Amino acid sequence: MRAAFRKISRIGSLTGATVWYLSEDCLLAAKRVMYAVEYRRFYLRDLESIVVWPSRTWLLRPAIPGVLLLALGAVLWQSVNFTAGAIAGGAGLAWAALELGLGPTAQSRIRTTGASIDMPLVKRTRGARKVLAKIDAAVRATRDSVIDHPTAPIDQPEPATPSGPTNRESVPASAPIGDVT
Repeated sequence: MRAAFRKISRIGSLTGATVWYLSEDCLLAAKRVMYAVEYRRFYLRDLESIVVWPSRTWLLRPAIPGVLLLALGAVLWQSVNFTAGAIAGGAGLAWAALELGLGPTAQSRIRTTGASIDMPLVKRTRGARKVLAKIDAAVRATRDSVIDHPTAPIDQPEPATPSGPTNRESVPASAPIGDVT
């Protein structure tokens, strides 16, 4: 039976996008850069932690375009007319208000047993709680099923019994060499 992948997050950019999928045993990142797609698979049993935090420079997103459009509005107000300046200034204020309303942009780090990778999981920290809750539920379900249904039965070790002479001369030359450690 094939595992069904559900899309849980999408982070777009100018050159492509990263789409995150979740299945019953893994988390998959499909990163599209121009015409190529790079896949990254994280098995749920190997996940140690996923950390999402606000980016340091997130205030530049509302500040730079807002200030530039307000300055353009002031220049248009003085040189062209009141209406053009009001439109540009209003667009700058609306841009800044929208960015502040959406909240801080996010950065994230995924740590597995073998590596630690910085990849965007969500665009804004506001949506991180929902995505992390889905991943957490899948990880718990995977780990509970592993505990309930072990892959190999655990048998009691059998005591070693010598099967023949144990002196050095009786050991054949083709006998395997044991691990010394």
